[in-house]
Amino acid sequence: MHVVLIAAQKGGAGKSTLSAHFGTLADRDGRTLLIDADPQGSLAFWYERRAAETPLLAKATAQDVPGLLKDAEADGIEWTIIDSPPHNAPLIGSLMSRATITVIPVRPGPFDLAAVGATLDMARSLKAPIACVLNACPPVTRENETSIVAEARGVLTGMGAPVLPGQVSQRASLSHALITGQAVSEFEPDGRAANEIETMWSAVAKLARTFPRKA
Repeated sequence: MHVVLIAAQKGGAGKSTLSAHFGTLADRDGRTLLIDADPQGSLAFWYERRAAETPLLAKATAQDVPGLLKDAEADGIEWTIIDSPPHNAPLIGSLMSRATITVIPVRPGPFDLAAVGATLDMARSLKAPIACVLNACPPVTRENETSIVAEARGVLTGMGAPVLPGQVSQRASLSHALITGQAVSEFEPDGRAANEIETMWSAVAKLARTFPRKA
């Protein structure tokens, strides 16, 4: 089973948004479980509005996650995606140690770039595989990323962080999809937002497959 943790110690990075969209795409490849481990419950809020029966979702406390992962493995789940809470370093560290890969969403702004260092340091101390995703970015112009996104990519690279190519732009269709309990690939499958999300998920999935599966 591939376990993808979406983690950032700063709030507002877009963890729940990526979890919902990635989970829906992962379900195309195999049975997928979403775990909402964030007390705010944004992922569960989305799921309650969802008409489709998949992917599956479980709301969990920190104590629940090990048992859920064990049960998911036994039940033949192919992908588990965990939406983690911010401001909870012990829990994030525990989840990192159980994840195949940790995806760290980072907005291209000074506060987010300043805050990501703590998450990177934690991953290094645990020797946990990670990938940063530039999220909620200004849309590309003439097929080029904006200067603020390029600068953020440079800062992350300078910090020694692996950054996935491309970006996820701030687009209204992402929010419209979530309100209706959908992923943007379902809401507007031919749109730019869907293309960016699908490209990013493909990169995450490809990277996850290079690491040993987690039970």
